[in-house]
Amino acid sequence: MINLLISDLSTKHITFFGAMVAFLLTCILLAVAGKFLPRDQGREFAHDGAKSAGKPRGAGFIFVIAFIVSTVAFARLNNELIIYIILVAAAMMTGFLDDCAKTPWGEYKKAIFDLIIAIFVAITFLNYNSNEIVLSVTNQTVTVPTWLFAILTVILVFASINVTNCADGVDGLSGTLTIISLMTIFVINMVLKQSKDFNVITVIFVVCILGYLWFNATPSMLMMGDAGSRAMGLFIAIAVLKTGRPLLYIPVAIVLILDGGLGLVKVFLKRFLKISILKNTRTPLHDHVRKVKDWSNTQAVFRFAIIQIVVSAIAIYMVY
Repeated sequence: MINLLISDLSTKHITFFGAMVAFLLTCILLAVAGKFLPRDQGREFAHDGAKSAGKPRGAGFIFVIAFIVSTVAFARLNNELIIYIILVAAAMMTGFLDDCAKTPWGEYKKAIFDLIIAIFVAITFLNYNSNEIVLSVTNQTVTVPTWLFAILTVILVFASINVTNCADGVDGLSGTLTIISLMTIFVINMVLKQSKDFNVITVIFVVCILGYLWFNATPSMLMMGDAGSRAMGLFIAIAVLKTGRPLLYIPVAIVLILDGGLGLVKVFLKRFLKISILKNTRTPLHDHVRKVKDWSNTQAVFRFAIIQIVVSAIAIYMVY
């Protein structure tokens, strides 16, 4: 670890150098190795899904590897953070194996892996942190029974992985929204003067996504695939847990929740309860606004991002 070799460097300097290395490493690896990634087959039911056919997918494998290398090199790691990094790598690998598979994995198979990862996150978090949460509106601290906290953590992580995955369907959209969500959490931690070591990791992860977006801006040259979206969803969940205010997940990721989550709710109610909702609304919502509202890809990304920025600003003010 470079920070151990150069002990006189401050956290700010370590973060700066780590971020620069992470960005350059991501860009170089994507430029060199991106052409070896599996090719997308197009999405049959997605709006303009055929346009993605033939593009390299699974770029999440590369930017997550760049994140891990940069984090190990520059961040001050403890046992808890090491476990989280391993779990992010696990989420990436389950997605990448699906990206590489000739026959896509079934929903239930992916759900089992997501559930296992979520359980490990809950166990790890409770082993190193308390089961208290802070309500940002009232600034009141509430102690949640350990068993209930564990269940809610599993639900949070599982949901975050899947809504982020479902929101990945427009060039630059899920990556941009993830960056906004993570930087909102970063600012909140700065305001609360907490989680310094995790903030370094957050900056490195964001910069790696930025390196990916260099190649994914419309018209994209490659796509992150499940390898990237699942890792991003997991990281958001862990980051919001580390604030000590897990309910902040709702405002800091509200667009991801609505864009990717409504479709999951719609399918769940239809499949298991025979209840039909949102019959005239395409899901994910990014397909609805492009198909029904005739938004361009750029308009969808910018307008969704603007909505998230406004809500995030309110969330930061609530904490402040």
